[in-house]
Amino acid sequence: MQEEIRFATFNTFNLAPPGMRCYENLEPCSPEEYEAKLDWTAHQIDLLNADVIGFQEIFSQATLREVLSRTRRYREAVHLGFDPDPDAPRLTPSVALVSRLPVISAGHALTLFPDSVSMPPGSRDPDRFTRAPLHAEVELAPGITIDVVVVHLKSRRPDYRASDTGEDPNLYALACLRSLIRRGTEATALRVLLTDMARDKQRPRIVLGDFNDVADSVTTEIVLGEGAPLAERMFDAARLHIHQDNLRNVGFSIVHESRHSTIDHILVSQEFNPALPHAIGEVVDVVYLNDHLNLGLPEASDHGQVLARIRLYPQPGQFKRLD
Repeated sequence: MQEEIRFATFNTFNLAPPGMRCYENLEPCSPEEYEAKLDWTAHQIDLLNADVIGFQEIFSQATLREVLSRTRRYREAVHLGFDPDPDAPRLTPSVALVSRLPVISAGHALTLFPDSVSMPPGSRDPDRFTRAPLHAEVELAPGITIDVVVVHLKSRRPDYRASDTGEDPNLYALACLRSLIRRGTEATALRVLLTDMARDKQRPRIVLGDFNDVADSVTTEIVLGEGAPLAERMFDAARLHIHQDNLRNVGFSIVHESRHSTIDHILVSQEFNPALPHAIGEVVDVVYLNDHLNLGLPEASDHGQVLARIRLYPQPGQFKRLD
């Protein structure tokens, strides 16, 4: 049995073919820029050397497949993902999952909110995620299947109405509020889905992704399930790992206007929290690959990658208990 399992999350920053216009204010990449981006992304994936990777900002799954073909470690890995809807009024990226571990069933997109969750009346797309999470069942070890969910929650980018401009501070504030409401609604929908998953399947869960907010924000804590029974809660891997050194903690996944913060997270269920009685393993380290954020490489992502190393206990199924 493989004793250490590695999970990672990787926001690729507009992974798309050359010539594709992802956003109106962003020029498509040239063939030369495309080649440089693919080579850098493939190198970074190999550097992670994770068993399961969740990806965000994938505008073309074929482009991700091309990246994987340029790696040394992932040419035979399982790749799950769905292209953006070509008939949608606005082009939005999707997520993907790549696994070197066996995948039990085909992954599926969690497009719609649960029936109990909805955006306020008058909202655009009130019943669905901006970018659908991806759910897959992965065989962690013989006899241990886990649910892995890859997410990319609504960004902080202001949600303007058609006639709004950013020059009016009041309209800017309202546009930011609309984005916050959507991200909060998506976080609530994800929490309901994770709760249902915990109750129905009663097995370990891991969430990988770009939450567009820090770990102690209201929206992220909604996903964590603060106040829920332990069996339904999630835990931030970065707060669980046993080698944390507060004197030299340089964990961050994004730099915006000279501010360093972490909005990319790996969440784990109680089975990977060593302080709880039903643990089958523990987070031993969380690593941030973020040097490129200070180097200004044009081919690099604007996010750092987050890697969690999880050590499984020698006998899966024999719970580690507190003394």
